[in-house]
Amino acid sequence: METRSIYSAIIVVTVAVCYYKALDCGFVFDDMSAIVENKDLRPRTPVANLFWNDFWGTPMKMEKSHKSYRPLCVLTFRMNYAISELEPMSYHLVNVVLHAIVCLLFMKVCNMFLKELTSFLAALLFAVHPIHTEAVTGVVGRAEALSSIFFLAALITYSKCTSYHGKIQWPPLIGTVVMVTIAMLCKEQGITVIGVCCVYEVFIAQRASFQELLSILLSFVRGKPHIPPWLKNSIVRAIFLVGTTVFLLMARIKVMGAQLPVFTRYDNPASMENAPARQLTYNYLLPINAWLLLFPSGLCCDWTMGTIPVIGSVLDPRNLITIGFYAVLGKFIHFMLQQQDKRNRVIIMSLSLMILPFVPASNLFFPVGFVVAERILYTPSMGFSMLVALGFQILLDNKQSLKPLLWGMLSLLLLTHSVKTFVRNGDWESEYSIFRSALKVNTKNAKLFNNVGHALEKFEKYAEALEYFEKAVSVQHDDIGAHINVGRTYNNLNMSKEAEAAYRRALSYFPQVQPGKSYQARIAPNHLNVYLNLASLVSKDPSRLMEADKYLKTAVSMRPDYVQGYINRGDILVKQGQKEEALKVYKTALQYEPDNADVLYNIGVVLLELERPEEARKSFEAALNSEPDHSQSLYNSAIMIQESGEQKMWPEGIRRLKKLIKREPEDAKYYFTLGMLHMDMQDYKEAEKDFKNCIKFDPLFRSALFNLALMLNNNLNRPMDALPYLETLIQNYPEHTKALLLMGDINVNVLKKLDDAEKNFARVVELEIDNVQAHHNLCVVHVERGDLIRAEKCLTKVHQMAPTEQYIINHLNIVRTKLNQLIKKRQEEMKIQKEGQPPKGR
Repeated sequence: METRSIYSAIIVVTVAVCYYKALDCGFVFDDMSAIVENKDLRPRTPVANLFWNDFWGTPMKMEKSHKSYRPLCVLTFRMNYAISELEPMSYHLVNVVLHAIVCLLFMKVCNMFLKELTSFLAALLFAVHPIHTEAVTGVVGRAEALSSIFFLAALITYSKCTSYHGKIQWPPLIGTVVMVTIAMLCKEQGITVIGVCCVYEVFIAQRASFQELLSILLSFVRGKPHIPPWLKNSIVRAIFLVGTTVFLLMARIKVMGAQLPVFTRYDNPASMENAPARQLTYNYLLPINAWLLLFPSGLCCDWTMGTIPVIGSVLDPRNLITIGFYAVLGKFIHFMLQQQDKRNRVIIMSLSLMILPFVPASNLFFPVGFVVAERILYTPSMGFSMLVALGFQILLDNKQSLKPLLWGMLSLLLLTHSVKTFVRNGDWESEYSIFRSALKVNTKNAKLFNNVGHALEKFEKYAEALEYFEKAVSVQHDDIGAHINVGRTYNNLNMSKEAEAAYRRALSYFPQVQPGKSYQARIAPNHLNVYLNLASLVSKDPSRLMEADKYLKTAVSMRPDYVQGYINRGDILVKQGQKEEALKVYKTALQYEPDNADVLYNIGVVLLELERPEEARKSFEAALNSEPDHSQSLYNSAIMIQESGEQKMWPEGIRRLKKLIKREPEDAKYYFTLGMLHMDMQDYKEAEKDFKNCIKFDPLFRSALFNLALMLNNNLNRPMDALPYLETLIQNYPEHTKALLLMGDINVNVLKKLDDAEKNFARVVELEIDNVQAHHNLCVVHVERGDLIRAEKCLTKVHQMAPTEQYIINHLNIVRTKLNQLIKKRQEEMKIQKEGQPPKGR
């Protein structure tokens, strides 16, 4: 027991050392779709959705779903998200821990068939094998580790429900079914442990030989069936397991909607070939996978497209490799058939662990969405590790003189595998590093060049990205995605003509419509982006909006569930002024994705433009119910709250704006709207902070400059503090009439610079000849100068411009009263002066 604890500790430490660098890796490749973009990880998504959606968050019933059903694995991602959101380290840490658990369980399984030391060596070989890097360091590979944990747990549990010629132990048998179910809900291939359990039942528990099984089979053929007593209990156990398998498969098909996933020739070229090319290629993939286990040197994250050319003829020399593979496999089977001893039973279990979990991904029975995938070899490599450890044990027992050499060679193997694994972890640090490392061993896959280009695009290195995209085109000239990438990059480089040409080349490779066949089954959904990109490009020219609309109509006709096509078409219709038609298009999109926040937001925007604010607000709220973090809906709904003046909604508006600021702390417009809300609440100190933050991130934000100056002058009685903001505003926006009016007011009332005030108001009149307030304020300047006659004429003129404005009437009356008083006073002075003069003599 103490030795086993030491072995366990060594394995855990080895895993920790080998995968230490994994903790520094980010989200790469499939992690982006499964983690970063997967809504099922977010707390707002009901947990029940995980059991109706695929691994990537797409409803299983949708045609575009990959049909990969792993709800329990997604549930663990969701737990990670609840703890650290999108911090990659926690996800990688869980993967490393799970791998260590698998290694320990595997050692326990090996102890059922091998010596303790040999089991330890098998587990150690498994722990450090470089082929596992993708499954452990790639976050999506967690499905392999989770499924393997319950796969091994099912096998261990099953060993307790059976014994040599013994009775059925129902609790562990039922426990086995539970473990199988959990394994399958982590990853589909978990169900294959049923087959491994059946092999264990016949050849390990009951120690049946092939000769014995053959004689039983022949008795049925002869019509005189002979079933040994021990076999009856085995059959019951087998029927229970197989019945469970059938039930689980039926449930799986039910969730899938009885549809197989649709893949393109880019994912799996051989799947589109006819016989015998398809069968020859698929059989050739078996030795390819075996070679990766034997010699894991040239590892690659993506083996699709042209990585392994299709074998089109029986004369292809690669068929010799396939024949050699089957010859070796046949030799193993022949060895097993010769006798039935402990060694043979280990070989039987090893081959079962290698072959059965690999069958669903082999392409031999149904096509899958890849050619070769290293993470698929995670569970099968257990059988491989057992075989290697068994071989080492045999050599050690039979070649005592070579013992130091054998241990030295094994140590070298473990060391080189460990170093390779440690170094390989560094390749998974970023998308750029993983795809660049793949290109070192695989230059036939256009997808790899495309992905390096995508990684460079994220850093806005468009010229470098273009080189990789063009290389992808040269590697596979009919790669539609590569042509789209070239066009998009040209567009980013402001080379519109070249971009349009690239998009049209992409269109030329689209398959022609075939009568009676569904177009959507023969084209990748992301390839339809060419229509979106081309429409976006040509719509920059207002005269080509009709053309842009035609492209988008074509896209949605090819795939009626292509929601992004409806979104973009609605945008084009809005530009054309067809708002009601745009609303219909958006509502059509909702039929396919009722909770699409982008569609609901766009509907809200159109409703606002149609002057239906209440409906618009409901649409924004619906978008937020679907996606509480939807930035545009948060912002527009906050603006509507501010503009509506509903005091009870002010706290909610502030909460939404602060949520936006937390996520995008340098976006000036959020601070501005928050400042306006605080102004409405008469919380001027907070409003001042908000406006100043807005100006901090956008020094020329005109509305913030004006409202801050206005508030400082009118509400906080700090006109001198308002001056710098007004001066900045007028300097950069010399035609901002409200700023000129406010500056004029301060010049009149505070600075007493009447000439400057007159210039301010006169400039407003020059810009807006009918601006009543500016005309009125010019009159005020005359009043302040004491020129009441000119002021009276000025106000009379303004009164004629706005005869109903009471403040003008009041001011005019005041001026006229003052003017009358002044005239009366002067008349009295003249009268007194005249009466005080002596009479003239005669």
